[in-house]
Amino acid sequence: MSSPSATLRSKQGASAASASAAPVSRARTILAGSVGNAVEWFDWTIYASFAIFFSSQFFPPGNETTALLATFGIFAVGFFMRPVGGWVLGIFSDRYGRKAALGLTILMMAGGSLIIAITPTYATIGIAAPLLLTGARLLQGLSLGGEYASATTFLAEMAPPEKRGFYSSFVFFSAAVGILAASAVGWILTSTLTKADMASWGWRIPFLLGALGGLTGMWIRRAIPETEAFSHAKKAGVEKQPLRTLLRDHPREVLRIVGFSVLTTFAFYIFVAYVPTYAIRQVGADPKTAFAANTVALIVFMLVQPLFGILSDRIGRKPQLIFFATGYLVFFYPLMTTLGPSFGSILAVELFGLVLYAMYTAIAPAIMSEQFPTSVRAVGIGTPYNLVVALLGGTTPYLLTWLQSKGMERWFFYYVLAGAVITLITFIRMPETKGQTLK
Repeated sequence: MSSPSATLRSKQGASAASASAAPVSRARTILAGSVGNAVEWFDWTIYASFAIFFSSQFFPPGNETTALLATFGIFAVGFFMRPVGGWVLGIFSDRYGRKAALGLTILMMAGGSLIIAITPTYATIGIAAPLLLTGARLLQGLSLGGEYASATTFLAEMAPPEKRGFYSSFVFFSAAVGILAASAVGWILTSTLTKADMASWGWRIPFLLGALGGLTGMWIRRAIPETEAFSHAKKAGVEKQPLRTLLRDHPREVLRIVGFSVLTTFAFYIFVAYVPTYAIRQVGADPKTAFAANTVALIVFMLVQPLFGILSDRIGRKPQLIFFATGYLVFFYPLMTTLGPSFGSILAVELFGLVLYAMYTAIAPAIMSEQFPTSVRAVGIGTPYNLVVALLGGTTPYLLTWLQSKGMERWFFYYVLAGAVITLITFIRMPETKGQTLK
């Protein structure tokens, strides 16, 4: 016969177990998985958005285009750390959990923004200025490579199978919040400060805001739960050589992620990051006009994410994805070649690119997570995805700026159309994964 104290302890233990097993609310899950992602993307985006203002501060005085090219060169270097981040932090996430990985990535991103914000100019410290800028971008590239994989797997693993499209839409919804905030800050600063003030010190403000936002993200993420899928997988044992397992057992799925990412990488960095700079430099748009159009388009992009997520849970993943790729293949070239300096023209081009792109982004975390088992899910998503982003996305602003200087920017549009063909074929050949239970 058990004693009263033993009975009490048993009841307490049962209550605790019940509490720990209590389902996490949908709102809390989505907030935990997405809030830090917003901060990450704000920090990452402000570099491309404000490069036109701070590029001359980090390099020897002289040709403005040369300084901008050097700045975008560092932008590309940061990208090449993303596959390393996807690999290293993906393995970290698959071994130690989504929660630990999410905390680490946001700390690294905020640290990079702080370094950029306080680094003295080339005139003050010479060659140390571009070196510190490069180091900060390498740290941020490493961070973002791990962030996407960890945030994606967290939300996908926490979602019910029939609502995974909806849950996954908040990865890019939160990214859009961060990107929108970056664009809005650009709009406000360019509306209140002179070009001289922006070039001198105004560009530092968004990087300081990014560093402070990182502290907020860390505080929110401290209480997030670990996913049930990871907890079960950990009990079965972690992969000792996850990359080898990935390439040996899932080569088709890895190639599928590569195919997904070709056009989508172009779409992101053209319409989110580069169109404002392109409009300002190439067609003579006023900076305030370019940032305003970008901001309005990003609001629409953000708001349609959950709608497309819900739609995919009803009609399937493939119809949306095929429509997105076909739209780019048919309409991208005519629209980009008619871009003008007016608000309406820039907005129309931005809306075309971003609304179509949202049909993919809303469900990208879902379709990627549905390709791999839990034991290699983060590294399976993070490594091939970030490799493509590094090779194509990191070079996009640099390549566009160089082609513009040679009067050959239309060749880039043909480059994007070739990518649209590759991605469309991948979508057509992929299996439907709507409602699939994660392995």
